[in-house]
Amino acid sequence: MKKGIHPDYHTITVQMTDGTQFQTRTTWGKEGDLMTLDIDPLAHPAWTGGRGTMLDAGGQVARFNKRFGAMSSLGKK
Repeated sequence: MKKGIHPDYHTITVQMTDGTQFQTRTTWGKEGDLMTLDIDPLAHPAWTGGRGTMLDAGGQVARFNKRFGAMSSLGKK
């Protein structure tokens, strides 16, 4: 590697939402810094299997169906 062109690669501690910690190497922060996570695999619905809900904000789906619903029935017999 060329000298002086790469970022400093060092060890930091990462704290999960439940308080557990682990060490990893990164270019983030400085040597020995603590990265506290707000969202991680222990809390985020994408990893915990939580169901996302699709909201029909302001009747967007109903408005689309009112406007273009007839087009979808033209091709069906």
